[in-house]
Amino acid sequence: AAIHMGKQDNRTAEKFLGNSLSMLLITSALITAGVLALKSPILRVFGASDQTLPYADSYLTIYIIGTIFVQITVGMNYYIPSQGFAKTAMITTMLGAVLNMALDPLFIFAMNMGVAGAALATVISQFASFVWVLLFLMGKKPTLCIRRENLRPDWKILRQIIILGSAPFFMSASEGVLHV
Repeated sequence: AAIHMGKQDNRTAEKFLGNSLSMLLITSALITAGVLALKSPILRVFGASDQTLPYADSYLTIYIIGTIFVQITVGMNYYIPSQGFAKTAMITTMLGAVLNMALDPLFIFAMNMGVAGAALATVISQFASFVWVLLFLMGKKPTLCIRRENLRPDWKILRQIIILGSAPFFMSASEGVLHV
């Protein structure tokens, strides 16, 4: 999208924005379904014992529902500073973090929800950032806006997204593997 914005071709840049959103929706649904289908074996691989499995299962079940929110927030937030709104992009990140810090003790202790409360606080915080990003990208300020006509996948655009995004993806994936 930034390449096309540099060429003053905002129409094509908006197609990249729309196709990115569509693919984030699709991959979020696939990730959510896959994790829900395999959550017990996944949790066992990560070290859940018979005693901790119910807590881990509770947390993961609630948390994975929020996958769509975090995927779209992170993916779409890149389009905000590329249009000159670095402060707005920073607010996206801060909004979720600060809200999560405020909601965690409320849900975990005050409402006595424990691990499920921590997961719910995280999902609500992710949802708030998700709404913030979408409202901004559908508003009047940005150069590139989310438009319904650009949500239909265009294989030519998707190919370019995959080619340009594969290096950062593999770097991030390998970093994730190292963290695990």
